[in-house]
Amino acid sequence: MIVAFEEYKTKLDAIKPELDGLGEALDLEGAERELDELRAQTASDGFWDNVEKARKVQQRLSRLEDKIASQQKRLNTWEDLRVLCEMGQEEEDASLVPEVQSGYEALEKEITSARMDTLLSGTYDNSPAIISLQPGAGGTEAQDWAEMLYRMYTRWVEQHGYTYTILDYQEGDGAGIKSAVIRIEGDNAYGHLKSEHGVHRLVRISPFDANARRQTSFAAVEVTPELDDSIEVDIRPEDIEMQVYRSSGAGGQHINKTSSAVRLIHKPTGLVVSCQTERSQVQNRETCMKMLRSKLMQIKEQEHLDKISDIKGIQLKIEWGSQIRSYVFMPYQLVKDNRTGFETSNVNGVMDGDLDGFINAYLTAAATGNWATK
Repeated sequence: MIVAFEEYKTKLDAIKPELDGLGEALDLEGAERELDELRAQTASDGFWDNVEKARKVQQRLSRLEDKIASQQKRLNTWEDLRVLCEMGQEEEDASLVPEVQSGYEALEKEITSARMDTLLSGTYDNSPAIISLQPGAGGTEAQDWAEMLYRMYTRWVEQHGYTYTILDYQEGDGAGIKSAVIRIEGDNAYGHLKSEHGVHRLVRISPFDANARRQTSFAAVEVTPELDDSIEVDIRPEDIEMQVYRSSGAGGQHINKTSSAVRLIHKPTGLVVSCQTERSQVQNRETCMKMLRSKLMQIKEQEHLDKISDIKGIQLKIEWGSQIRSYVFMPYQLVKDNRTGFETSNVNGVMDGDLDGFINAYLTAAATGNWATK
């Protein structure tokens, strides 16, 4: 008898209760009920009269279907691996061991990821996320770092089957970006990416320094949820200053031809939002207003204020708090999160979008209150 099969049977039996418990933790029964209700809506007369509402219903329906199908796939995988172990034992076929091993490791990773989803119970966790990137002081060096973070997040999006839209993109002087804003849509987009809000620090040998000296750069990442239209935020028209400018960077054939890009400044707080992704000032202004509403609502809730009008002055501690994570390229390689203590030496993997370890550690710490000592 090949011992490995018995060992994996024991491991599979050990994780089965956790796998079964995921169904309840993910509220799959509730998901089934909601799915039936949404399917009934799509079959009703006049469903497509409101295209935007219909699109959101279809997206929600798709997410629920994926949620249910994913759990069923995990259960099927468990059954298949158990059968494979039995078959390998009966036939004493050692060639099946690698398949069992890789299958178990993949299942374990899937369960861990699904368990993290059960921690996403915040009011806006299932909302699209709006990520704003801003380099710190340091000119080209900091602007290049901001662009590296931009690439990191878009890679993460692609790896998870999410989608992103560039809302604003201001190229840097010579290299990098002066600022960028992207909208990310997918299951629990904000819930996962809220962990990235804060200042990110880079230590490396500067490619822009002829003397190859080590440089430290900072960039701020702001993550806000995109609010549903049903949430009302009182913003007085006289508190808004609108500026228009020519678009720049990737974004379509109209880029740099007309002053269609819009920047809104909320005068009481100093908050600034920009958008250049649409073809008209009107559309860009509407998008900017949605972004501003989201920022103001987030600040209001974080500060436990009764009214939007209670927010006074620019919220530097929200946009430029103390660094949350350090990325060290030289003299050694290490990425460490200061809040959770999670770290990895796989710097290249992180910069290619491998952020799940950091995200999972943040969600776990937020759920348990077990934060690392700063």
